[in-house]
Amino acid sequence: MNPDFKRVTIIGVGLIGGSLGMSLRNRGLAGEVVGAGSCVENLRLAVELGAVDRYASSPAEGVAGADLVIIATPVGATLPVLGGILPHLAPGAVVTDVGSTKAEVVRAAENMLPPGISFVGGHPMAGSEHNGVEGADPYLFENAFYLITPTSNTKPAALKKVKKLAVGVGAKVVEIEPERHDLAVAAVSHLPHLLAAALVNTVARMPESESVLPFAAGGFRDTTRIAAGSPLMWRDIFMTNRDQVLKMIRDFRGELDLFERSLQEGNMDKIQSNLADARAARVTLPGKIKGYLPALFEIILTVPDHPGIIAGFTVLLAESGVNITNIEILRVREGEGGTIRVGFATEQEQENAIKVLRGKGYTVRKK
Repeated sequence: MNPDFKRVTIIGVGLIGGSLGMSLRNRGLAGEVVGAGSCVENLRLAVELGAVDRYASSPAEGVAGADLVIIATPVGATLPVLGGILPHLAPGAVVTDVGSTKAEVVRAAENMLPPGISFVGGHPMAGSEHNGVEGADPYLFENAFYLITPTSNTKPAALKKVKKLAVGVGAKVVEIEPERHDLAVAAVSHLPHLLAAALVNTVARMPESESVLPFAAGGFRDTTRIAAGSPLMWRDIFMTNRDQVLKMIRDFRGELDLFERSLQEGNMDKIQSNLADARAARVTLPGKIKGYLPALFEIILTVPDHPGIIAGFTVLLAESGVNITNIEILRVREGEGGTIRVGFATEQEQENAIKVLRGKGYTVRKK
């Protein structure tokens, strides 16, 4: 079977670029995947890890003969990179990006393009707590939303090519106007990151922070996990989507003011009402979606701490025809026991696992 792309060049082979390269190569979607970037050591590692077939010494050299070029740099570098490669692109080449802000980049890119070259904005909504090509994963985009932002100037053939990329790596394609995209991600992605960073800094800058932070438990860690993202990347995101992020900050400040006034006034009814509104909205979210991973149906297993305990229940499930999709050790007290989270692809497998394990005396509950 012929691949969808003859040659794909990825400029910026980090987490997203590296994961795209791995997926393209593993699925046979490209005849050749070429990496380009500013760090030769990183590009050599990308070849070693199977993210690209080979690398070029410069983006200009790397895009030669490519029918698809993916700019996977921080969003602030997208337009400078595009300007640098335009004279070297093959006729008919399609360029896309992976940045999480679109309006500014897409409009500027369209104004830069010479005849015969197309740019289609793209944003795979997938990620990880890991950075760099070392964290790349060929399954990063499975069941993730891949937002594509065409305009009235977008050529149908170019749009079709970027859709093939997104579908080929396992993602769900959503077409959305660049401006609508930026407002949506400001609300559900950019504002949460800003708040997580502000919360961490609030606690870290307390005079008592050294004695307080060791007590940071699940709630604080879960709420602030995304604050560990790349400062450079997020600086560019906030600046290129400044107007929409500022709007969301103002909206959030209004909600924060409501809580502050209610606390000052001792208005317990208003506090409870605000909390109830938040809870009602939160429970409508698709709770089974785990970011970029497929839908998971989970159980929590409590087990004693002794050698072979994990092998014991995994073999038991395998012999019963139950396939484990994901497994994570949550907590362990040495010499006593711990809890393990186990995920399954279907609700039926979840139910079967509970039945099998309880039948063998395990303490298990549905998450």
